[in-house]
Parts: sequence; C-alpha cells; structure tokens
Amino acid sequence: MTSSNGGVWGVVLAGGEGTRLLPLTRHIASDSCPKQFCALTGSRTLLRQTLDRIFPLVPPERTVVVGTRAHWGYLHRELPGPVPHRLVQPADRGTAPGILWPAHWVSWRDPEAVVAIFPSDHFVLQERAFLAYVRRAMRVVRERPELVVVLGLQPDGPEEEYGWIEPGEPVPESPECFRVRAFWEKPTAERARGLFRAGFLWNSLVLVARVNALVALGRAHLPDVTARLWRIGAFAGSEQEAWAVHQAYALMPSANFTRDVLTCGDRSLVVLPVCGILWSDLGTPDRVVRTLRRVGVSPPWLEAWSLRSA
Repeated sequence: MTSSNGGVWGVVLAGGEGTRLLPLTRHIASDSCPKQFCALTGSRTLLRQTLDRIFPLVPPERTVVVGTRAHWGYLHRELPGPVPHRLVQPADRGTAPGILWPAHWVSWRDPEAVVAIFPSDHFVLQERAFLAYVRRAMRVVRERPELVVVLGLQPDGPEEEYGWIEPGEPVPESPECFRVRAFWEKPTAERARGLFRAGFLWNSLVLVARVNALVALGRAHLPDVTARLWRIGAFAGSEQEAWAVHQAYALMPSANFTRDVLTCGDRSLVVLPVCGILWSDLGTPDRVVRTLRRVGVSPPWLEAWSLRSA
C-alpha cells in the first residue's frame, strides 16, 4: 500500500519507562507516569513539547508516535485524534523494534520517504536552530540516499551517562558530515573526560535517513527482528494488521538499537555535528533540576522538590 511519495515523515519514540525519573514524576503528577507523559519543564508534557517542536518540519498527518500497550492510557489522553498516527507495540522489545517497526510502517505507505527519528523525552532550548540541523541532515540524505545521519551534539562537559560519538573523516560530497569511527555508551568518568577533551560528540539518537536505508540498516544487523516486521507488511492497511503485529511481537527477540545496530560499524552511518544547542536527555532528577536552573525556568513543583532533596 502506498499513500504518498517521497514525503518527510517524523517518528517520535514514546515507549520508554523512565524508571530513574519515577520519584520526580510521582512528585509532579501524583502518578508513576513515564517522563514523556509528564509536564517536567512547564505546562506541556515532554511528548507534547516534542510534537510542537517538530510540527514546523513534519505535519501531523505524517507524524508517527510509537508507544507500548502499557502506555495506552497516556497515549490516548495525549493524542485523542486520528493524527498524529499512534503505533502501539504489544510488548516492549527494546529500542530497535521501537525504531524499525515505524520505519517499516512508513515504507509501506511512502517507499521514497525521508524519515526523522526523535526521542520524545529530551529538552531542546534553541528549537528553531535545532530544526535547521535536521533540515541539513535531510538535504544530505536526499543527495546521498544510502546514508543514515545521526545528530551529534557538541558537549559542554564530560557527561558519563550519555552516549558519545567519535567522528572520523569527512564524507565526500557532504563535508559537513563525518563517518562514525565509534560509539561509546556511558563511559567511566575518566574516559568521559578523555572523550570530551578529544572533541567527541553526544549521541542525541536523532536519526535522519531515507526510509529504505533505515530498513536496510536493520536488515543487515538485526535480521531476526526485520523478518518479523517484514511479515506485517502483507497485512498493512487491512483489518488483519493489528493481528499481524501481535503475532510478530510475540516471537520477536528484544534488541537495543544503539548496541545492536549503531555500534556495528556500518559504513552508512555518519554524524552531523550540532553546535550552539542547549540539550539534555533529562535522564535523572538532578539533571532535570540543573537544566531548569540553567535556563531560568522555575515550574511550581521545583521549590518543594529542592527542599525535599536537600
């Protein structure tokens, strides 16, 4: 089935559990909700902020939000209408199926699509400048359709709880991008200081690619996952699609996209350095508080939380 041709699509990843932040989300919302469904930094949830951030680039009808069955109530409350599209995974099989299933889903509807993958739970201060980098990455993959671009943020410190990217040589004909020499996941404090001094980049897990290149990347490194997802395609758009998804996920192995795909050294992977953007993954209560104080934002819950944590 095909509904459009060569459009720009956005995939928003909203399936994480956010367990490290549960004490804070309980304090804010009186509910053990994952952080993407919590208004951590203001009046909007992180998921809503992400959607509002990308809508100047990707219209709602070409936006796909991916969650899990455990989050259905939160997803329905946040997105009650027909768009953005909601893909609900029957079970959590890790970040790789969470990225590759929507990639297949888009490919069945728009085989020539350019797709951008966005985590739903990050903080970005300079949103227009950030989208300008995403547009640059889209231009790159239109000119070099075999490439998968990862946005790598210029770090402002030796953060040991982030993933890091080691850039290699410039990409011919796309010199603003660099081959990926290595990914470093959550290094020790000493190694993080070395990565920072060496000019390595934070891994944002924001990806931009032709959808067929992203599907091919999954096929190359996770053939078992891809085989299960491929079988859903025969039922795409039919009344049996939901049944096919449940069958696929019942037999699908769990896989982590960074560990099982990005770290495999595929030559299609390149990094686009992103400079001048204040970014945080808001992964711990302390990081949330530090980010808010850095930008001068004081939501109603902050003072009581600070007193409690003192």
